[in-house]
Amino acid sequence: MAENASRRNLLRDAALEVLSAEGSRGLTHRAVDGAAGVPAGTAKNYFPTRDALLAAVAERCLELFRQAGTLPTGVTGPTGREGFAALLRALLEEATGPGRRRVLAYLELHGEASRKPWLGEVLAEISAMDFATMERLQRSAGFDVTPQRARVVTMAVHAAVVDLLAHPRGVPNGAGLDDLDAFVGGLLDVVYPRSSGGG
Repeated sequence: MAENASRRNLLRDAALEVLSAEGSRGLTHRAVDGAAGVPAGTAKNYFPTRDALLAAVAERCLELFRQAGTLPTGVTGPTGREGFAALLRALLEEATGPGRRRVLAYLELHGEASRKPWLGEVLAEISAMDFATMERLQRSAGFDVTPQRARVVTMAVHAAVVDLLAHPRGVPNGAGLDDLDAFVGGLLDVVYPRSSGGG
């Protein structure tokens, strides 16, 4: 039983790697077998259909998100505006650095979910945890938080991650992400103006 669980986890991680590296169209049983270094047909035995492979990756993403939470490794909750700004920058760097493969797989799953509502239900659970955590972090930083303000910050960070992954660093495209400190500071100044006691 333990061996089966270990093999299943190996295949799920391999499927996540394939999805992040090759995109949705590259997610095949053969590709997963190759990435996992197992005999041909192994992935199909555990996950008989392509939908089962997608569900396995979504399940793994959910587990990784629960393990990591919203905070990058080694980062604690923020204190004040400067602490929260540093946290947002760390999140952006994590998503485009050490966490890149997980984020790319997660984005690929979103594309699939637009055609597979059952997959969207798993992703919605991840999203709900993300929004709740980000709102809690903004409160702990001392901002005058409302659900709407918290959502604006969270959505802006989500959009920034997509933009950073899609465009080469150092190539201006109007998003202002060539200077992460300025981007984060500007976002917080708009959502939580200093004059209104926003942190």
